[in-house]
Amino acid sequence: MSLAPRLDLRHSQQLVMTPQLRQAIKLLQSSNLEVTAFVEEELERNPLLERDEREPPGPDAGRGTDPLPAAAEAPDAAEAARSDALPSENAAPLDTEWDNVYDSGALPVGRGGRADFEDDLSGIEAMAAPAPNLREHIGEQVRLTFATPQERMIAANLLALVDPAGRLAVGDAVIAAALGCEEAAVTAVRRRMQRFDPVGMFCADLRECLMVQLQDRNRFDPAMAALLDNLEMLARRDLRGLQQVCGVDAEDMAEMVAELRRLDPKPGASFDAPPAPTLVPDVLMRRGPGDHWIVELNPDTLPRVLVNRGFHARAVVGAKSRDEKAWVAERYQTASWLVKSLEQRANTILKVASEIVRRQDGFFRHGIAHLRPLILRDVAEEVGMHESTVSRVTSNKAIATPRGTFELKYFFTTAIAGTAGGESVSAESVRYRIKAMVEAEDAEDVLSDDAIVARLRAEGVDIARRTVAKYRDALHIPSSVQRKREKAVPA
Repeated sequence: MSLAPRLDLRHSQQLVMTPQLRQAIKLLQSSNLEVTAFVEEELERNPLLERDEREPPGPDAGRGTDPLPAAAEAPDAAEAARSDALPSENAAPLDTEWDNVYDSGALPVGRGGRADFEDDLSGIEAMAAPAPNLREHIGEQVRLTFATPQERMIAANLLALVDPAGRLAVGDAVIAAALGCEEAAVTAVRRRMQRFDPVGMFCADLRECLMVQLQDRNRFDPAMAALLDNLEMLARRDLRGLQQVCGVDAEDMAEMVAELRRLDPKPGASFDAPPAPTLVPDVLMRRGPGDHWIVELNPDTLPRVLVNRGFHARAVVGAKSRDEKAWVAERYQTASWLVKSLEQRANTILKVASEIVRRQDGFFRHGIAHLRPLILRDVAEEVGMHESTVSRVTSNKAIATPRGTFELKYFFTTAIAGTAGGESVSAESVRYRIKAMVEAEDAEDVLSDDAIVARLRAEGVDIARRTVAKYRDALHIPSSVQRKREKAVPA
């Protein structure tokens, strides 16, 4: 064996992900909010990148245009200087036939019309003061209720110790020892604060919280007290046992349970709860002429950017050193690649969404019972992409349909085989059938899991009992024994 040094020539293949490729993959699987934030950062970082403020093309040029412009240059220096304005609000939805676009400027609105009225309303909304938070709301009630410095000091301490849900985990004796006052004084202040708005705060546990709210509604009696003492039986839905404990009949028990359901177990949580975030769809879908579906990208979620080639030409001429020229070239390459990545992302989303709409046509026309089983491979083979690409496209993306706004992932469900070799059905539609069966069942004939399996097999769905139990648990439907207990009590 020779140990002398030598040179060998070898051929090998390896996949290298360039920074540009990683950026394109990241943009593809990001939500519209994340893409918008990323583009805003690039607009600040790259002087060769600017917003596309051009007017939409005319009716003849509008058909068949790409959702995003390619790496185009600004027509002149005056247009290139406008880099801070938002895209035009009059831009029509992408991939839309211009013959079907309504021009809001065709009907002028005079002074005092609807446009002026909406402007006035927007001014009023801007002048509205922000709503106070929970602690400010309670603090104002403290100032109006308590007059002595001792009571206000105790109330301020209680307010500082309460948690966001409205509970007060610290006992009165501990608070009294910390403040150097009598426990009775702390208890008196706390009981008065329990009637503040929202009612039921500053309580030690759930029972006390519900009791205070019932007392405020003048609905607290010995039967309610016994019900609150046995909330674990209510959690087990042992209504017959509760009737014996509370000494009431079935009708009174149903009214008591309904009264408890109208109470707020966490009165402080709903006060400062932030508004639910609005799900902005990436794709819009509507019914077009000829009873077919029109799928288009939402222009509000597409960052419209372009490369300012005029500024790039001046920067190249002005660059003196080699480092300056390299920096300008790198900025130009980054901007061009970003524009192309955004264009490719938009086209890919539209292509995948269109295929999903085509395959789930029955769902959009007739409802969830007609949702077909669908996997990533089915869409990937049809659109000529890899399954991983389809998975990234459908992540964090939503589509607005006539039946509501859904995430694209919603339409991918596993298949459940049909009986006797029949057509397979979607697992989501089976869950919907199970829920409909339970809601329609009679109090004298509560369906067991075996009975549900028999009905589904009669409808052509080959499903196992354990699968029905799993779907029932996912839908938060209690067992047949618990449902029989509930429905034994007339509502």
